[in-house]
Amino acid sequence: MSNQFAVPEPPADAISALRFSPQPDSFRFAVASWDKNVYIYELSDGKSCKQTAKFEHRAPVLDVCFGKDDNEIYTACLDWDVRRIDLKSGTQTVLSTHDNSVRSVVYSKEHSLVISAAWDSTLHVHPGDGDASWSTATINLPSKPFSLAVSASKLVVAMANRALHIYELKALADECKSSSANSLQNRLDIEPWQRRESSLKFMTRAVDCMPNDEGYASSSIEGRVAVEWFDPSNESQARKYAFKCHRQPVDDVDVVYPVNAIAFHPVHGTFATGGGDGVVAIWDAIAKRRIRIYPKLASSVAALSFSSNGKYLATAISPGFEDGKDEIAEGSIGIYIRELGENEVKRKAK
Repeated sequence: MSNQFAVPEPPADAISALRFSPQPDSFRFAVASWDKNVYIYELSDGKSCKQTAKFEHRAPVLDVCFGKDDNEIYTACLDWDVRRIDLKSGTQTVLSTHDNSVRSVVYSKEHSLVISAAWDSTLHVHPGDGDASWSTATINLPSKPFSLAVSASKLVVAMANRALHIYELKALADECKSSSANSLQNRLDIEPWQRRESSLKFMTRAVDCMPNDEGYASSSIEGRVAVEWFDPSNESQARKYAFKCHRQPVDDVDVVYPVNAIAFHPVHGTFATGGGDGVVAIWDAIAKRRIRIYPKLASSVAALSFSSNGKYLATAISPGFEDGKDEIAEGSIGIYIRELGENEVKRKAK
């Protein structure tokens, strides 16, 4: 059976993002917070965890991801900047500045791209390997972006008005590089590979891609998750579905909570969801069933991430203000590490 422990020295204000390093055998993770800092933690022996670094920003940090290795992170900030931080030297470099707050940032190791999405309804595509032959490209979006996710070959952009764009990363990289050589402004109207309308009727909160590069799952503020496949064939599209989750009966009324976080397991392809009800659940996307549900935590689940080897699940909690209270109660901000049993998040045999 799994065990769970609280990480010491959590952020002082609400947590906006948490990401384990995707490097093999790495147990380092980064946490972004509304207290204007990004924190780096290191898990050792699966039993203890310590904060190893802290990087201050000018405003709350809304997202963070690792770059080409364990010593490089990228941050998305409310001050409109996208930054690269060298963890060894502590050097912060501004990659680009949007015209509004930056909501999300992701890194594609396969294509050495850093992609940010901001509330000015644009994507910025940056060379992630120091390639000086091309500069940051700006792509206009039809609506405000809420979440980004990358797989080995695709970028998924979930936006307002139920809009969803899927880009092929190779085509995106090629287009940005070729246009950058011919343009000073490099503002592009790149057509997405696919335009979709979300299967969810309410605002999208989170999206994550399947580790096998075949599809993605998205969640909404209205206690639902949709599972979809990239393959546009009728056969594949017929497999997509959505389901209800993160609902709690209170006085005979079904109270619905937002699903704030989704994370796919890197080995088994199952996925975890975290809700405003303080609950984390594990799902089998193929069998369309819940594998398990963990005990309720002290406040809303803000972010989830599996370690690269799939042995640990990190969960961040923060007040989600679903109860209408806006003060931060003692113990309502925290990070928990769960060591997973061998078959705990595995698909059940038929």
